[in-house]
Amino acid sequence: MSRVLSTSAVVALAIVCCSTPKAQAQEFVCIDLSALTNRKLTDNLGSGIEGNSLASLPMGEQIFNRVKFTVGPGLLVLGGKVQEDDPEKIEGIPVNRAFAKLHVLHATCFGGGPNVPGTDWHVKDGTLIGQYVLHYDDGSAEGLSITYGEDVRDWYYLDGEAEPSRGKVVWKGENNRATQVGAHLRLYASTYTNPKPKQKVVKVDYTSRKSETPAGPFCLAMTIEK
Repeated sequence: MSRVLSTSAVVALAIVCCSTPKAQAQEFVCIDLSALTNRKLTDNLGSGIEGNSLASLPMGEQIFNRVKFTVGPGLLVLGGKVQEDDPEKIEGIPVNRAFAKLHVLHATCFGGGPNVPGTDWHVKDGTLIGQYVLHYDDGSAEGLSITYGEDVRDWYYLDGEAEPSRGKVVWKGENNRATQVGAHLRLYASTYTNPKPKQKVVKVDYTSRKSETPAGPFCLAMTIEK
């Protein structure tokens, strides 16, 4: 004999069937960068000209490209040919977990926006500007490339300027210096697949190619997905 479910029972069953797998499929853990940040959102970035900060970026827990990030008061800034005083790498971002994907909120100073082809601070699409290096508990390491035009572009952009082909534009804003040169601000979210998802990642090193490109990458938040 068949059994007819009430309308409320059907609705409840539908909610369970739809929501449970999704909740189990994703688990985001935000990585604490605070001990290693070397700039504040209120600092003047890039060339250091007054009014050139990310002070308008909202802090706290944010959802960008359907991923949870925690935006703190500081960020990791790496050097390039222009930013000679900034480091080539920041080592030892603690993770101590196995994970399937690494999500990052990042961008770069210089490369695009007012830095058009033919100028000293322009960066061509396809240029490797840095890496996230995963260090596993077995002593091995894997590098995840940051490629200009694919993962990120300049945090400055002009109206009509292309977006990266892999990374997603997830925030747009303004500051006084960008407005002075006819530009706006934007940040990007990138997702990297961990080549060894079952192996514990002890730490992540953030590196640039300081002597080879004007681009000075910076990272505001990292999240792992189990």
